[in-house]
Amino acid sequence: MPDAGGLARRLKALPFEVRQYLLITGNYWAFTLTDGALRMLVVLYFHQLGYSPLEVALLFLFYEAFGVVTNLVGGWLGARLGLNRTMNAGLALQIVALAMLMVPAAALTVPWVMAAQALSGIAKDLNKMSAKSAVKVLVPKDSPGARSALYRWVAILTGSKNALKGAGFFLGGLLLTLIGFRGAVIGMAVMLAAVLALSLVRLKADLGRQKRKPKFSEAFSKSRAINVLSAARLCLFASRDVWFVVALPVFLYDQHGWSHWTVGGLLAVWVIGYGGVQTQAPRLTGLVKGGVRGVTAFWALALAGLPALLALLPLAEVGALVAGLLAFGVLFAINSSWHSYLIVHYARADGVSMDVGFYYMANAMGRLLGTLLSGWLYQSQGLAACLWVSAALVAASAAMALALPRQSL
Repeated sequence: MPDAGGLARRLKALPFEVRQYLLITGNYWAFTLTDGALRMLVVLYFHQLGYSPLEVALLFLFYEAFGVVTNLVGGWLGARLGLNRTMNAGLALQIVALAMLMVPAAALTVPWVMAAQALSGIAKDLNKMSAKSAVKVLVPKDSPGARSALYRWVAILTGSKNALKGAGFFLGGLLLTLIGFRGAVIGMAVMLAAVLALSLVRLKADLGRQKRKPKFSEAFSKSRAINVLSAARLCLFASRDVWFVVALPVFLYDQHGWSHWTVGGLLAVWVIGYGGVQTQAPRLTGLVKGGVRGVTAFWALALAGLPALLALLPLAEVGALVAGLLAFGVLFAINSSWHSYLIVHYARADGVSMDVGFYYMANAMGRLLGTLLSGWLYQSQGLAACLWVSAALVAASAAMALALPRQSL
């Protein structure tokens, strides 16, 4: 058996910043596992009940819309109250959202589920904004190689989180098959309650809290670099969700007869692989020489061609479609991880949560746009239309990258 006492001593011997980073990462992992599982549960369960693709997409309307507001307000609250408090608030709200879905099936009306998803969206973005901002605070600013260390820490946090989100997709499909919708949400709520208890005890008080109380107006970025990067991020994430959120799961379920757990398994593999690639992004982006503009635009243009190519293929060839979407995941992961590093790099050291919150507000707007387009376009035009729009959105993201400040790497 593992030596629990020895492990505890080794953890205690680590620098304080590393121990806090591990705690934040573990907190983020647990939250993300339930978030991914819940999304897959809602998509498959309500489609099974007879909801149309557009109606399923609308269930996530408040999840994404409230995320837009949460990132802006949450960044401001993090600067005033401390990132530990906003992270723990996110965990608590997710538990409440799961509890709302424990009601009997007859009570799961559209307004009720949308309200639960609204709380879940607030919870997710509070948790994510807190985790990403905390990395900027914890990385020693004056150490040799601080910039590369920051990129590695962000890449590991983001990549590992997405791998867990992928596992959550698989878990959601599997739990729906094995114990049903209600049993799944009860189990996840119990797990998160245990994580919240640990976080309340161990996470440092006032992490990332500013000495002065910033005004809410300061939550809106005044930095050209952050504004441009935020717009590029909006288009990037809309390009993924326009086919990923509703269109692909419903297409595989309806057109190819895949089971719940098979659909969940594919999306899990996609996101797990995506997370794994993100952890290696510092090495991969280093293969392209040039400044920030050139690297950002290069990877975006490389991504844009894939959905356009897939839209030209016969979608009945499910093997080619899946292979192409896996390749999309690799390039999307590099783009996403690079963007995540840039925002933490550009953010102010004092008030980092407000800059990161503004950026992830744009990220949430992209997810909202992509989610609504995914349901509407698939229902009216089919999967090929979703892929064409995806290509156009990535191309727009690449064009915006050319407006970033000139800066060497």
